[in-house]
Amino acid sequence: MKFSQLVGPRTSEVATADDPVPTHDQVLVEVLACGVCTSDIGPWLTHDPAGAPVRLGHEIVGRVVAVGRDATRWQPGDVVTGLGGNGFATLAVMDAGAILPVPPGIEPAHAIGEPVADLEEALSRTGIRPGARVAVVGLGFMGLGLVQLAKRHAPGLLIGVDPDPARRHRALGLGADLVFAPDELPEEYRMQTSRATDARPEIVLEVTGTTGGLKTAGSMVRQFGTLCVVGYHHTGDAMLDMDLWYKAVTVVNGFCPDRTRLIAAMRDALCLIGERRFSYAPLITHRFGLDDIDEAFGAMEDAAPDFVKGVVLF
Repeated sequence: MKFSQLVGPRTSEVATADDPVPTHDQVLVEVLACGVCTSDIGPWLTHDPAGAPVRLGHEIVGRVVAVGRDATRWQPGDVVTGLGGNGFATLAVMDAGAILPVPPGIEPAHAIGEPVADLEEALSRTGIRPGARVAVVGLGFMGLGLVQLAKRHAPGLLIGVDPDPARRHRALGLGADLVFAPDELPEEYRMQTSRATDARPEIVLEVTGTTGGLKTAGSMVRQFGTLCVVGYHHTGDAMLDMDLWYKAVTVVNGFCPDRTRLIAAMRDALCLIGERRFSYAPLITHRFGLDDIDEAFGAMEDAAPDFVKGVVLF
């Protein structure tokens, strides 16, 4: 097998090894596609060349080529996606209980289960209902995914917020009713006028991963509303304005550490993909080969107007 490994800052190399063998409760898949995730950009930027090489890639779609003795629900030839690791490789092992079948007729690049499962699971904990006013703050890959998922709940108003005009334009195409730059957000969506005419959203989904984005999202939530923090806040103070306390806002941690819940959300999300009610097609903008991992992360870092999400194809 071939695989890419990180050997220094911004530096990957392709190496070879013997094909892995699945354990009793695993399957071996021929990797067809693997998404390039923002959660991996930190190691790519900073990996110490004196340390052991690091393998990345966890958003896997693959074709089963071998199964462990207890993984009998799967057969060679099944195309699956799920929770895994070391996906920047021609072959990968995945736990049999953490994969699901890809819907028929969906190309591998558009069937990555893990990111949309994260979003669907987070959204499910907000209590979103038809007619609710909803805002998505941060319109990158995950934010645009949330626009699609929130739209299917028939919100009364769906607002997108992002400083990038290209991202705002995409959000309108995916179902947002209104879009604004953070510094151009009308006062009616961030300040209470009166209880009877409060136009602020009941549900605000923060997907920026920045303290500034979190502050904007917090300012938009109305009294007794819900702020769902979906963004990854690995740096900065990530401070919440205490005004949220006085507004009696419910703060939902959008991260889910439980694999069982994620697989349940992934099953729902894959059904949406199979029914064409959610699509990666407008989100997967760049495709790369195994030799191009550094180019893939570089495109993510640059975040040009035409970039949303990169996928490595095999």
